[in-house]
Amino acid sequence: MSTIDPYPQDRLYEELAFLAYYFNWPRNEVLTMPHWERQRWCREISSINSEKNADGDSGGPGLEPDPRVDDIPIADLGEF
Repeated sequence: MSTIDPYPQDRLYEELAFLAYYFNWPRNEVLTMPHWERQRWCREISSINSEKNADGDSGGPGLEPDPRVDDIPIADLGEF
């Protein structure tokens, strides 16, 4: 029987702080999101910041990818 490694707590706190900072979402709302959705929102925010920074606008920092957890495939999001 294989065991599943728990999601790194430090990474969860990073994602929580990142989404709360940029979207002002409450802690419980972010914590109840599926893993893939939190990562998707973090990537979207980071992408927007990268575009703004490329245009000379300081949009703020991005959340650096974490190879321990960010290589998990994302489900087909359809309209999302």
